[in-house]
Amino acid sequence: MRILHTSDWHLGKQLLGISRLDEQKEVLAEICSIAEKEEIDLVLLAGDLFDTYNPPAEATAVFYKYLTKLTDGGKRIVVAIAGNHDSPERIESPDPLALVNGIIFTGYPNSVPGNLDMESGAKVIKTAPGFLELKLPRVDFPVRVIATPYANEYRLKKFLGIEDKESRLEEAVRDFWKELADKHCDKSGVNLLVTHLFMTKRGEKPPEEPEEEKPILQLGGAQIIHTDNIPDAVQYTALGHLHGRIKLGTDQKAVYYSGAPIAYGFGENPDKYVIVTDLEPDGIYEVKEIKLTRGKKLERIRFDDVDKAVEWLTENQDKIVELTLASENYIKASDRKRISSVHPNVFIIPEITGEIAGSVAGENKINLDKSLTDLFYDFFKHNSGKEPNEEIKGIFSEILAADDE
Repeated sequence: MRILHTSDWHLGKQLLGISRLDEQKEVLAEICSIAEKEEIDLVLLAGDLFDTYNPPAEATAVFYKYLTKLTDGGKRIVVAIAGNHDSPERIESPDPLALVNGIIFTGYPNSVPGNLDMESGAKVIKTAPGFLELKLPRVDFPVRVIATPYANEYRLKKFLGIEDKESRLEEAVRDFWKELADKHCDKSGVNLLVTHLFMTKRGEKPPEEPEEEKPILQLGGAQIIHTDNIPDAVQYTALGHLHGRIKLGTDQKAVYYSGAPIAYGFGENPDKYVIVTDLEPDGIYEVKEIKLTRGKKLERIRFDDVDKAVEWLTENQDKIVELTLASENYIKASDRKRISSVHPNVFIIPEITGEIAGSVAGENKINLDKSLTDLFYDFFKHNSGKEPNEEIKGIFSEILAADDE
């Protein structure tokens, strides 16, 4: 059988006021073409389907249009889980209609997938909280999927039935996955895991979360989950959240972040992929990283001459640009207008290098590159003269999580 792994579509996302929906349509059409060309049997969509809990109607319409196109009338099945940007209720609400079209949504870590029985021969054979077993049209063995959408630590423990607040989340998740694998995942079928938790190899430095991303590690104090907690029976693990393609596993036990299909931040690697994997019971034939070609390039550039900046911008119309413009004085309104007039998608960051910069440097400034949590800690210390204690830190983390919902 052959699976396609994608994640972090973030439909409805804007970059500093610029809609990315047209780019998203193009890249989703490209993913549909890849699924057709590669004769994909199963698509795993590993969370952050939308960019907000309440996405705009146009983004929702695009989402269902391309998901339905991906299934090709039920010839292939799509399993999609909620990420930390998604509303679990919203993800699961269209479930009855989605199932008719070969789409299985999972919003919570303990959700029980609905029944699916397609004319194509695709059907759900078995379900349990956080698990489903599928029969696919062109596959003569069962396919098992352990599906663990995002939840902050408090809610994840609640879903997994963990009452002890001191219990480690990682151990709870490991035991939950192992129980499902031991009960349902033998060597007679293909066994998969799809999740939107922050995962890394034990002993290695965690990869950085993407710019402008809601950091999982700060929402409710969620812990890192290590790859050695994946059950031995699982042959492929499809991860979501990080926007770059990252390989964490081995040739025998593949673990991948597929990454976002287009660049959503200026610091991201512009090369974007979907992961296509050939599998058989108890084995992997091949893993292919297929590069995507759609979506505008995001580029940071610096000039200290307006004429040179205008010339470069004129020659690079197809990019979204963050322009740092160095000057000994404040940028003139006429220069701003001139720059904006030659490029539709440019953001100007002034860099003052003269005497004004020296006077500004002496003032207290807020570092807006810090996370929201670090800014709150600085604000608390400024007002009270001391660091916030653990209770206050915990309350603030819960407020962040509640605000997302």
